[in-house]
Amino acid sequence: MQTLAQIAIYIISSLGSLYVSLVLLRFLCQLMRTDYYNPINKALIKYTNPVLIPVRKIIPGFFGADFAALFLAIILQMLILLVIIFLKGYSLGNLLVLLPWAIVSLFALLLNFYFIGFIIVIIASWIAPYSNHPGLSLLRQLLEPLMAPFRKIVPPMGGLDLSSIIFFLALQILRHYIFPLIISVAQMPTDLLFLI
Repeated sequence: MQTLAQIAIYIISSLGSLYVSLVLLRFLCQLMRTDYYNPINKALIKYTNPVLIPVRKIIPGFFGADFAALFLAIILQMLILLVIIFLKGYSLGNLLVLLPWAIVSLFALLLNFYFIGFIIVIIASWIAPYSNHPGLSLLRQLLEPLMAPFRKIVPPMGGLDLSSIIFFLALQILRHYIFPLIISVAQMPTDLLFLI
């Protein structure tokens, strides 16, 4: 029986995190003003619209940001956490703790996305520096607004861009030092996080 619960938790965590990641990615794409006509953007819209359109009737966008997508990601993450807590047999004294735990989980997904995206873009810059693949274009558009401040601090020297190293170090500090502090402040059990 315990094995079945673990399998169910794995499936729910994987599929739930995948869909929540799509919703979160759609929020990021609109926030960062990525190319609307990118095929991946079109696919994100297609897969998230059925759930997102009804939420938009309640929560409008502000300042060009799609807060309905962010709200939907939080609600879906709360539901996923609730199901996992139930399957693990944990007792949940206060349902309100699900909100900060969902936000922490979304932050973990965001950190994982930027870490993996950064690695992909760096490897692609060595292997296929002039590639116009839609996935690479989208990743570059999502990473560029975050990397631009680092380029102001450390401008390229003789064709060598050291700002990416500083960005990577900052990302690793966030992942390995700041994020564990956030988890402890939220008093969230680490086995509820689906991390890479």
